[in-house]
Amino acid sequence: MEHVLAGLELPPAVEAEWVIRAVLADLRSGEHRGVVVDSPPGAGKSTLVVRAAVELAAAGETLIIVAQTNEQVDDLIDRLARKAPELRIGRLSAADYQPSERVRGHATVRVAAKVADLGGPAVIIGTAAKWATVSEGCWPWAIVDEAYQMRSDALLRVAGRFERALFVGDPGQLDPFSTVDTTRWTGLSWDPMQSAVAVLLRHNPELPVHRLPVSWRLPSSAAPVVARAFYPFTGFRAGTGPDDRALSLTKAGPGDAVDSTIEVAAASGWGLYELPERQTLRTDVEAAAACAALAVRLLERGAVAVSEHRPAGAPVTADRIAVGAAHRDQAAAIRAQLGAAGEGITVDTANRLQGREYDVTIVLHPLSGRRDATAFHLESGRLCVLASRHRHACIVVARDGIADLLDAHPSTEPMHLDVPVKFPDGWEANHSMINYLKERGLRS
Repeated sequence: MEHVLAGLELPPAVEAEWVIRAVLADLRSGEHRGVVVDSPPGAGKSTLVVRAAVELAAAGETLIIVAQTNEQVDDLIDRLARKAPELRIGRLSAADYQPSERVRGHATVRVAAKVADLGGPAVIIGTAAKWATVSEGCWPWAIVDEAYQMRSDALLRVAGRFERALFVGDPGQLDPFSTVDTTRWTGLSWDPMQSAVAVLLRHNPELPVHRLPVSWRLPSSAAPVVARAFYPFTGFRAGTGPDDRALSLTKAGPGDAVDSTIEVAAASGWGLYELPERQTLRTDVEAAAACAALAVRLLERGAVAVSEHRPAGAPVTADRIAVGAAHRDQAAAIRAQLGAAGEGITVDTANRLQGREYDVTIVLHPLSGRRDATAFHLESGRLCVLASRHRHACIVVARDGIADLLDAHPSTEPMHLDVPVKFPDGWEANHSMINYLKERGLRS
């Protein structure tokens, strides 16, 4: 849906509500066995899942929710129990699962390893892996959360448990992955390495697809940049304007390159801390040290974030800062560099940061210091996750020469018959991001 109607720009909340109502109308109509909702980063996927679950349950429909991780399951249970305190919820789990505080805090939630032991709740929530072990029972409805993270074979294993489903996910994030060779299935319409949504739509092209049009996480400085690089054909806009958020620094710094980068990021929403061009080991100690220095300096400068939720401002504490990298050894090197001064700062890989949100993020660019551009490092979803976790500012740490590296290593992935072309292209998405940062002088 276009956000401009008859020459008037719709408020973000109004435009988003129109789309959500259209989704719920398709669900209630009973005309479709499935409904797909594409969502940009921070568009309110979980809010939609909870709202749809509450409406279906209120109409007397029992349903199941399929999430991809235990963290997602517990988060949805907490949100759902807060939204509908009277709703009875079942948490389907492994036998050795220990309920988290978010689950234990709600009297209406029962935890069990078997469906029969849950006492017939209105909503049952579990991971896709757990639902795959359930061999009996069928429910009128299912909601599949983070459906683009779900492999198609995982969907096949649970499809017999429901009659109709709502699939919600972000098509720009990381694709499903496997630790085994999957080339034998390449080109098949049911290739397990495709996402559940991709296979679903290949076999059911008539299913309605809705797109949430607003990101409530990304600021107005980031939404158009991320949309252009990673969502070139659908796009989205920020739910807030340039005057709704601000990042200020309350303490002076030594005035070095680290300070300069932080100040640029606070003012513009983006920063580029550029190291000299050099091919390095994957665990680049100098780059890791730069990531740690930026994170610690941000705390030392007393950053304060003003937003629509905290108009008076709130300190950017360690738990509101994240440092992201492509590899676990890089994340470990950054943690070592942070030491005690960076206690509480999140440091992790893109895979594990997916779905999380912070005030400020510091990103070690996947192509920094590399001599080649492999498919892993060019995957657009990896950089998309890293560049879309922030509410106020994102600082990219990279060695100079990434644009030249991309030009020297154009995509060489083999073309396979019957394999849908994936957009956006990782080569072009990386070019788009690094060019934006360099052309606007957002560097130290």
